[in-house]
Amino acid sequence: MPTEIQEETLTLEEILAGLKEMHRLILWNDDHNTFDHVIFCMMKYLDYSEAQAEKIAWKVHNEGKCAVLEGSFTEVEVYRKILQQEGLTVSVE
Repeated sequence: MPTEIQEETLTLEEILAGLKEMHRLILWNDDHNTFDHVIFCMMKYLDYSEAQAEKIAWKVHNEGKCAVLEGSFTEVEVYRKILQQEGLTVSVE
């Protein structure tokens, strides 16, 4: 069975944004992820404690979004893709 490769293209704005030193990974509220799933992902992939992950889940629920990681564009982009694969709604600022 052939391997399928998914190609992702970036806009000039996204490339230029990558030149900034610090970026933030934003987790957005949505109607399809449970609190438990968000907490699980925060603990598994971002190494938050259960209490920290629960606090993030509540902040996203109440405020609509929460910055969950800050770092280089490359680092933040890796985690964006991982969390997106898990079904979470995330973006990079």
